[in-house]
Parts: sequence; C-alpha cells; structure tokens
Amino acid sequence: MNTPAATATSAPSIWSPLKTGSFRGLWTAGSLFFVGNAMLNMAASWLMIEVTGSSFLSALVQTASFLPMFLLSLPAGVLADTTHRRKLMLRVQGIYAAAALLLTALAFAGWAGPTTLLFFTFLLGVCTALQSPSWNSAVSDAVGRKQLPQAITLISMSFNGARAVGPALAGLIFAWTGGGAVFAIAVLTAVGMSYATRRWPPAPPTVGKLPAERLWGGMLSALRYARHSPAIFAQLVRTATYAGLGSALWALLPVIAQQRLDLGAAGFGLLMACLGSGAVAAGFFVGRMRSRYGLDTLAMACCVIFASAMLVGALVTWRPLVYVTFVIGGAAWMTMMSTFNAATQTSASPWVRARAASMHTLCSLGSFALGSALWGAVSSLLGLPAALCLAAAGMLASVALARPYPLRMGADDEVTQVAQSDELSLANEPEFEAGPVAVEVVYCIREADAARFLDAVRLLAVPRRRDGATFWRIYRDLGDPTRYVERFIVTSWADYLRQRSRATVASTELEAAARSFQVGGEAVVTRHYLAERSS
Repeated sequence: MNTPAATATSAPSIWSPLKTGSFRGLWTAGSLFFVGNAMLNMAASWLMIEVTGSSFLSALVQTASFLPMFLLSLPAGVLADTTHRRKLMLRVQGIYAAAALLLTALAFAGWAGPTTLLFFTFLLGVCTALQSPSWNSAVSDAVGRKQLPQAITLISMSFNGARAVGPALAGLIFAWTGGGAVFAIAVLTAVGMSYATRRWPPAPPTVGKLPAERLWGGMLSALRYARHSPAIFAQLVRTATYAGLGSALWALLPVIAQQRLDLGAAGFGLLMACLGSGAVAAGFFVGRMRSRYGLDTLAMACCVIFASAMLVGALVTWRPLVYVTFVIGGAAWMTMMSTFNAATQTSASPWVRARAASMHTLCSLGSFALGSALWGAVSSLLGLPAALCLAAAGMLASVALARPYPLRMGADDEVTQVAQSDELSLANEPEFEAGPVAVEVVYCIREADAARFLDAVRLLAVPRRRDGATFWRIYRDLGDPTRYVERFIVTSWADYLRQRSRATVASTELEAAARSFQVGGEAVVTRHYLAERSS
C-alpha cells in the first residue's frame, strides 16, 4: 500500500492551470457544454417519467446517454492519439448541435415520446463519446505534466459542477416552459464548444517516419498497455467497480424525488444540485486530502460516505437530511472519480495518454451506463429501497479491492520517453507491415550471477509486453549454461519500431540492470527474425 508521501501531487494551487489562456478558454467552453448536456439529460429523464411513469425507462435515459462511452470511448481515444483532433472535434460538434436542434423542434411540437427521447439521447451520447478523448487531451496538453493533476481536478470540478448548475436550471426552466427550451440551451452550448475549438485548436498530430496506427491495432495496443501496466490496470478495475455500484443513486434519483420525497421537476433538479455542489466543493481540498491520507485510505472513506448516501436515499424521507447527505455524497463521488482519472493519466506515457483517458471513461461511464440499467431493473422488480441497499452493500464490500489493486500516482520516470541509444544495423529492413517479428537478445552470464540476472531480466517482461510484445520469455541454452536468450514477438516491423520508440526512463533502467550482469568483454547481441510461410 502506498504511503501518503508517495501519492502526493506537487502543484501550489488548484487554479494554476487557469493562468494558461488556451486551457482557460477550452475549460470555460467545456464547462458550459457540460452544463448544457446535464440540462438536456435531466430534461429527458424527467420528460420520460412524466410521459410513461416508468422508473425503468427513466433510468434507461441515463443508459442511453452513457452507453456510447462504453462502446466508443476506446476507438475515440485511438482517433485522438492518431488523427487530427481539431477536424474530428468540429465535425462531431456540428452533428451534436444539429441533433439537439431537431430534438428541440420535436419537443416544442409535442412529438418527443419515449422512443424519440431514447434515440436522440443515444445519438447525442455518441457525439459526446467521440469528442471526449480529443477534448480532454487538448485541455490537458495546454498545461505541463506538473499541473496535470490540477488540470484534471478542474475538469472534474466543471463536469460535476454542471451536475449542480445544469439540473437546477433545467428544473426551473422545465417547470416554466417545458423540455423544448432546455434542449435549445444545449444547442447553444454546443455552438460555444465549436467556437472554442476553432479559437484554441489542439496541436496537430506529430508526423514521423512510422505510419499512424490503425484503429484496431491502436485499440489492441491500448488494451495491452493497460493490462501490462499494474498501476493503470488497478485504477481501471477500481473505477469500474466504484462507478457501477454508485450509478444506482444517480440513475434512481428521479424515482427518489418523485416516490420518496414527493418532489416535482424543480425538486429533482435540487437533488442533482446537492450532489453536484458537493462535488464542486470537494475540488478545493481533494489535493490536500490525497497528500495527507494517501489514495487507498481516501478511497475507503469515499466508499463508506457514498454508501451512506445511498442508504439515506433508500430509507429516509426527511428532506433536509437527504439534501445534506447528498452534498457530502457528491463530494465523495468527485474526490474518488477525479483521483482515479488523475492516477490513470499520470501513469500513461504521452503516446497513449488519450487512450488512457478514454479507458478511464470506458470504465467509469460505461459501467455507469450498464449499472444504471441494472439498478433500474432491480428497482422495478424489488423496489427502490432494496435496490439502493444492495448497491450500498456492494460499495462497502469494494473496499477489499485495495489489497489486490492498490492505487498510486504515476512517477515521472515511468512515462518519460527516451530515444534508443543503439541503432539498428540491418542491411535490408522489411516493410512496415511485414511480420510477425521475433527479437532475441543474447546474454552471457556467469553461473554465480545467474539467479540475480534472472530476477533482473524478468522485470523486462512488463515493459516489453506493455509497449507492444505479444509474447515474452527467457531461455537458457542447454549447450552453453552461461548463455541466456530473451525472446519476444511483435505483430509487425512497424510495431517493433514503435515499441523501441516507446521506451521510458524506467524501462531503460531495467534493461541496463539486466545488462549489467553481462560478462566483461562480451557484447549483448540482438537478433531479429521475420516470419515466413506457416503451414
């Protein structure tokens, strides 16, 4: 388990990223877009429950909104890492604005029935999923690595602040004029996002000698990176668990408002505002909490607090207690989700950072979408109190994940890339797509050093697999007991060159430690083999 010192971040102020003009502009436009999107989702959820009276269909609106994140966030992350982000963002924002405008017209005409609401909510969710990794990367790239945790916290504050401001505004406007006006505001915020993208465009992709990764290959490399990066894998498991269990409260909030507290649209917006305002307030002290208590202790406290909020929502009908508890629960939610996000992105190398952000989104909002449907169904079958009590019990049990999946922030040497010092000297390099390629690194090790060498060289398995290898193993030569061969396989020659370019300070140090056992006067030999015909 990490000590608090190991998990502390080192920025003087949560507001320091706002001193950068491009970050400030993109963050402001994104914050307004989040508000508009939250207003749209709230209006769709409330309109659904007014039209149908079904808690399942109301929860399904959340699923329709966030399920595209589960389906598309990873492909969108690959596009963000490998294509021109500005063009992608502008096209998607245009589709979002057009779809929201059509939904507005249908709502004013009184034609926004259950099918229409679910279809347009899903379509708008698709647009949000496709642009989110690019937008997150553009905003994060506007600041340096040292300010990255603060930038991510500000993004989380704006997202969760939208959950406070958006539903409250939407509730008032909905009660006054109906859903159409709320949907129209979402159109305006999408236009504002497009303006900011043109005004502060993200950096174009770096053009190198290697071809850009294809969509499928880029997805596989991202999944491989996450699977073989212990820090990122742990954070993604914890994110999916926390979001899937916590989604019960968010998805069933309209039912709590209507059935437990006897509130209307404005009251539902107030409940959302309580959760969102607590989330915004948490942003002011989350950095100090991480530094003082460590990530796992903080995670345990957040699980207990949010589970308590779900129990209050299930069993209490006294409104003041529910409001106060939801404010505290919202603070716990934002503290945990922003910590997961910051830990994931600080643990990812620059070449895969957008995909790491998309995998965090996949695990958080994807499990949120699936969880919303699950808890909506459980509520319909067993009742609201039973569904929330079951979710709270699961949240408390998830504290046990801290042992097998500890949390930590990434270290600089783990993500700082370094150029390979040894140049390839091949008379005839294969085509980029040729492969698979087998690579053998031959060592000559004294028998007395064999055990320590094996301990050192086995540590190379993680970076080799993480950066591109589909197979890795160390062999001892039966004919010469001093000779050891490290062998790994990559899919193509281009993937091998990418693997070399992805080496970090930490992985280079691991390789140097293994090579330090080499017998003096003997060179470490690297051989490359290209697969030919297979039977």
